[in-house]
Amino acid sequence: MAEFELIERYFSALSRPDASVLLGVGDDCALLDPPQGQHLAMTMDTLIAGRHFLADAEPFGIGHKSLAVNLSDLAAMGARPAWALLSLSLPQIDHAWLTDFSAGFSALAGEYGVQLVGGDTCQGELSITVQLTGYLMPGREMRRSAARVGDGVYVTGTLGDAALALDRQKAGSPLAELQQRLDRPRPRVEEGQALAALGVRACIDISDGLSADLGHVCRQSGCAARIHLDQLPLSAPVREYLRAGGDIRPIVSGGDDYELCFTAPARIAPRLAGLGVTRIGEILPGEGVELLDASGRALDLPPAWEHFSS
Repeated sequence: MAEFELIERYFSALSRPDASVLLGVGDDCALLDPPQGQHLAMTMDTLIAGRHFLADAEPFGIGHKSLAVNLSDLAAMGARPAWALLSLSLPQIDHAWLTDFSAGFSALAGEYGVQLVGGDTCQGELSITVQLTGYLMPGREMRRSAARVGDGVYVTGTLGDAALALDRQKAGSPLAELQQRLDRPRPRVEEGQALAALGVRACIDISDGLSADLGHVCRQSGCAARIHLDQLPLSAPVREYLRAGGDIRPIVSGGDDYELCFTAPARIAPRLAGLGVTRIGEILPGEGVELLDASGRALDLPPAWEHFSS
């Protein structure tokens, strides 16, 4: 099967009719008509076999996750997702793999109204790059640089599930109840848009671990953060892991949760009820991220994931 036959068979159907797409899959460029008066938000992520997913991972989940990680970035900005580009490098054409991969990508794209409008395929080591564009009202964007001293620090969902799932999978004793959090993360798109509409202005998605990603907010905002270990929202399996003597690394430094971490002033706090968020700390003068245990004792932060680190 040639490249253009592959595109036609597996990916052309992912371009759904829409007035905003003047020209989609199948030409040299896509032509788009963005909503008038909206700012565009653009992001891109690459997933590489053996680095971001195991070589034998299910292709449906890989398709889902390749889009989910980009949706999570738009969620952290408060943007509405719209158009995707997909670059796919394959060792060889595997029809069963492509069928399941495109099904996983398509299912999540359909949930959030994302149209695939172009991309590229080539032969090589298995890797997937997705570029995603969305839009939002001017002045509603949430930035890493907008945290202010006195803000509360909040997160959506629960922390540590994906990192613990990966640890257990590598150890040969997977936790079925957490595996979906690793393989098919749920991007917090609706929550991100709701937070932006409420006036939240500082946010980041947790892809590299709470301590690292909150650290990015602190550096760009010129402030410090203090978080409380006993206030972190945890699922039942993670709580059991801690009770059995597990360390805190998956919770505070583990990646792949794709929850949102944001800061909000006290005037917004009452309006956050019902969004499924948890206050875990506060923004302070200074720099860096401090973690306290239930007695107020400072704990060492385990190192978080970083590309190209030694």
